[in-house]
Amino acid sequence: MRLSVSATRKGKIISMTELLEIREKIKLFYSRFETFILPLAKFLLAFVVLSTLNSGMSYMGQLDNVALVLIVALTCSFLPTGAIVFFGMLFSLLHMYALSVEVALAGLCMYLLMFLLFFRFSLKDSLVVVLTPLLFALHIPYVVPIAVGLVCGPASIISVGCGVAVHYLLQAVTDNAATISTMSDDADAAMAKLRMMIDAMIGNREMMVMIAAFSITILTVYLIRRLSIDYAWTIAMVSGALIDIVILLIGDLIYDINTSLVSALLGSLLALAAAKVIEFFRFCVDYSRTEKVQFEDDEYYYYVKAVPKMSVSMSTKTVKKINTQHTRNGAGRGAGSGYQARNPQAQRSGAGRRVTTERTGDRRGYGTARSTVQDDRRRSRSVTIGNTDQNDGADGSEDFEELY
Repeated sequence: MRLSVSATRKGKIISMTELLEIREKIKLFYSRFETFILPLAKFLLAFVVLSTLNSGMSYMGQLDNVALVLIVALTCSFLPTGAIVFFGMLFSLLHMYALSVEVALAGLCMYLLMFLLFFRFSLKDSLVVVLTPLLFALHIPYVVPIAVGLVCGPASIISVGCGVAVHYLLQAVTDNAATISTMSDDADAAMAKLRMMIDAMIGNREMMVMIAAFSITILTVYLIRRLSIDYAWTIAMVSGALIDIVILLIGDLIYDINTSLVSALLGSLLALAAAKVIEFFRFCVDYSRTEKVQFEDDEYYYYVKAVPKMSVSMSTKTVKKINTQHTRNGAGRGAGSGYQARNPQAQRSGAGRRVTTERTGDRRGYGTARSTVQDDRRRSRSVTIGNTDQNDGADGSEDFEELY
């Protein structure tokens, strides 16, 4: 029974070590090719965002062109992330303009209001504004609040709220497109279109409940993951998922917004899986080796809790030096002739090769990045291999000499 338990534990340690090695390889690959990876990622994101907009709205046929989308996405790859937000807003406004001028005017007013809030509080979170409506279109929006609460701050609530508003604005346009297209172009019809769009945004209770749920979830996850408790990130993401579901259910009971419980549960499970991946790359620590330190100076007492990070050093094998030595046979050729005369065995060694290698075994367990134990065992081996000369005896044997 003890052997089985130890084998299981050993298997877990080996598995974690392999995962940590994969993480280090990914980080090393990213650090080497960051110059190429970031433009490629922005190109793919811009292409997906613009293609999703064209497929969802498709009111202006000139924009639904793959060549145009590729050119704009390629332009966004060399610009900051805010360029994706700008071109996405431009494409959506052009589609609204093709549908109706009044719809485009209402959309422009909404964009200006969101831009003022976004520019004032969370200008650096343009990626959140892009990803939020995109994940809504992919039907996995519950990843947003938990992920943002883990890696961002409370100011990102504004960015998430703007992303949610953009999604419901585009949804309002697509839901009312059939009605708007049948209306005339006189003044009364224009006012009716504006009123329809304003009521669709202001009176959208589902949007208000979703913004409230995401905001409270982000704040909860942020506050819990900053606490000095063990497994703070895990507790934060589980608590955030539960609070998000509870708020959506309460909003459904109060405002009858027809929230799908199954979709919320599945989305929360997917959000937890994504959050665990983020935790593995951003906050992978070993709570079993937590240390508490107390010290003081002239003015303060300090109580410090130190939790080491999990890390692993990659195993390496290097060849330090390769030397080739040739010995010459025969008498009267250099200073080595006397030695050969006294040593018949050396005469039979017509040519030799010396290879010096060094093996570095640096495979440590996870959690030893800051350890001061000298764990680098190095072994060197020198081997001299003598080949038989043509003047060897009848036995034709080879002589090997190992020098340590």
